[in-house]
Formats: sequence, C-alpha cells, structure tokens
Amino acid sequence: MNFFSNIFLTIATFFGFGQVDMEAEVQPVPIIEEINAESDILSPDTQTEESGPVENIDDSGSSDPGESGVISLNTQPDEAEYTEGESMEVNAGGGEISAPSAVLSPDLRTMVVAGGCFWCVEADLEKVHGVIEVVSGYAGGSTDNPTYKTYGSGGHREVVEVTYDANQVSFEDILIVTMKTTDPTDDDGTFADRGDKYSSAFYYDNDEQKQIIENLIKEVDKHGPYDKPLAIDIEKRPTFWPAEDSHQDYYKGTLTHLKYQYYRNASGRSDFIVKYWGVNDHSPKLPWRSEQANIKTYMWSSYQKPNVDVLEGQLDPLVFKVTQKEGTEKAGSSPLDKNWEEGIYVDILSGEPLYSSKDKFDSGTGWPSFVRPITPDAVTEHIDKRLFTSRTEIRSAIADNHLGHVFNDGPKDSTGFRYCMNGVALKFIPKVEMEVQGYGDFLKYI
Repeated sequence: MNFFSNIFLTIATFFGFGQVDMEAEVQPVPIIEEINAESDILSPDTQTEESGPVENIDDSGSSDPGESGVISLNTQPDEAEYTEGESMEVNAGGGEISAPSAVLSPDLRTMVVAGGCFWCVEADLEKVHGVIEVVSGYAGGSTDNPTYKTYGSGGHREVVEVTYDANQVSFEDILIVTMKTTDPTDDDGTFADRGDKYSSAFYYDNDEQKQIIENLIKEVDKHGPYDKPLAIDIEKRPTFWPAEDSHQDYYKGTLTHLKYQYYRNASGRSDFIVKYWGVNDHSPKLPWRSEQANIKTYMWSSYQKPNVDVLEGQLDPLVFKVTQKEGTEKAGSSPLDKNWEEGIYVDILSGEPLYSSKDKFDSGTGWPSFVRPITPDAVTEHIDKRLFTSRTEIRSAIADNHLGHVFNDGPKDSTGFRYCMNGVALKFIPKVEMEVQGYGDFLKYI
C-alpha cells in the first residue's frame, strides 16, 4: 500500500489537499467485548476476560459449533426500532433497519480473515448483508501491541475482524466473499503489496470451522475460475490487535476515500475480480452450485441408454469394452490425445458436453487429459477398487458411461487434477461446428 499511497500523497500535496498522517503513532489496544450475562442473545456459558487482548472464543457450548463465538455489541438497538416479534436487519455499509416477519434475535459472532490490504477487505465485507462491523487490524505475529510501522517486523498480517449476524450470513458466506474480492492464488502478497504480511489467510476457532474452510478451498480448486490453485493459509485464530483509528473506515473518509480509490484501481484488485467473477461481486454465491438448477433442456438431456445387448451389437468392440465394461484403451492409440484444435469433447453415445479444449493439456501419458470438466455437473465420480488399489472413476452424468479416472497429479499451476480419459469414449466437436450442432451455449467455455 505504501507505494501507491506515497504517489497519491505527493499529488494531493501538490494540489493543496494538505498532509495526512498515514501511519499514526497511536498505540492500539486490544478489543474488549463486554458480555451481558442477562442478555437473551448470549449463551450462558460464554465468558471473556475483563481486560487484555481478544483471545479465541471457545464456543463448544454453542448450539452451532460450526460458527464462531456468540458476543454482544457495546450498543444495543433502540426498543423503538427493534421490538419483540421483529428481526433487525443491519448492513454495516449503511443499510436501513427493516422488520421482516421471522421472529429471530440477532445471533452475533466474530471471525478473522486476511485478504491483503485491510482497507480493501474492510470495504468489501462491510457491503455484505448481515455483517454488523468490520475492524482493520493485525494478527498472527509474536509481538504485542503492533502498529502500522511495526506489525510486519513482528510477523503479523493485515487482517480484519468481522462481527456478523449468523441468522443472516454464515461463516462460509464471509469466507467466500473474502476469497472473491482478493487474489487467493498469490502466496506472497496480493497485487502490488508484496510479502507474507499481505497474503490471504482463513482462521478457525474449532474443528468444524476448519473443515468448512478446507472443503471450500477443495471445491473452488476443483470447480472455480482460477488458473492456479488457491494459496490461502489455514490457521488457528490468533489474538487480534485493532489498527490505529486512521486506518478504520479508510474508504469512507473525505480525502482518504479518494486515496483509497486511487490505490485500489492502481493495484489491479478490481480488474482481477472482474476478470474471474464477471463483476465486482460481494455476494457469497458460487455459480456452479446453482448451475444444475438452471440447466436448459438440450438434445442430450432426455437420452435413454439402450440395454447392454443392444449396445454390444451397435458399438465398436473397443468402444463397448471401455464405456460399458470399464475397460481401458491402449496408451497413445487415440488421435484425440494430440488434438489441440479449439472445441469441446462430448460423450460418444449421448453427445452431452464433457470437456473443453481450453482445459486440455499434454500429460505425457498417451491419454487425453484435462484439468477439469466443462461444467461441475458434467461428470460423476465413483470409487473404483479394482486393480488392488482405490481410484476415482469418472462417468458421464447422463449416459452413465465409463470415461476414465481422475488423479491429483495434474498441473500445479492450475487445478492440480488430471482427468485421464479414454479417447474412444469421447467425440470431438470443433468450435466452428458447435453452433450448427446445437452446442452454441457452450462456446463461452472455449
């Protein structure tokens, strides 16, 4: 952040905006969360220390161990604004209070995430529905009371602490938005800010949260849009130290708002988000999760596979052996292994799209290999314990034909997966013929 901030500061000074202290020397104090034991919001087992840094909250007594500890804010809503029978919807970005029909008390929890420059992470997460407050700070190092000048040397990262209503937004939702609004594939910083102190990290309070993080990263590596695997560190939630006041709500200040926008645009963050998600998206939606529900009806959607006797009489013996008897073609025997023309690969029987030429690579094995299916629901996975080992079989989702297997020795700069397919189970549709053959909707995957 210093590089772009200094440039902007020079420009601002030249035009008479005046000098702004970017690195205030105010010593931060750890956040103290007061717990009202009488509150209906609190778990009766929740306790905190009366002073000192915010430590991990043990929420093992909570009704939902998959989320972080339940707390109460220092301020409570006015009874005139929030009464029994109403649920309060608050958006930290300034949204108005509404009163839907559901009767739910706020379930307030906290979590810590890192996604590079905390000015940007704070600004993005405060736009999320159900987020109450986002505080910029430092965590993960070995020193107490870190400041903006000393946190890096103390081994800390720039992080934010998020207070949210678990009735409106989940732990995973906030992880997803954090991931979508940074570069989660960079292990040595983010954008123009270099070094581990600017790298991404997800923190957990318990095993359930750790599992949520691990499952999400695995899912995005498999189905997500990135060209490289995620490089998000997974760590136990450390002590959180709030940053100086000058770094809080930086994107909202009169002058700092202009400096923030200049820094964000110059860093490439917004362009990166648009490149991989289409828009500067602050929603927790992952498109592949809803793709199945929105699937159109295509010519292959109603395919009914004939019985095995009919297929044996219709198909080439090798095609029958591979697709219906889980056989394997000889390595190097398929011309599709060395085919690098643009297009898609479809099921030999049903014609359903399976893979894109964009995701094809030369594995050196002699079989057509891909880093991912064309859509997450194009294929199905099955445990294969033949050959005295356990492998993951891949079958076409509609025709249910054997295609091959998937292995985790694929390109490390992509998904890390190698979908090793039998060429005889596939049919190649060149890009120039896709529209006329009914595959126009899949041109976007090329």
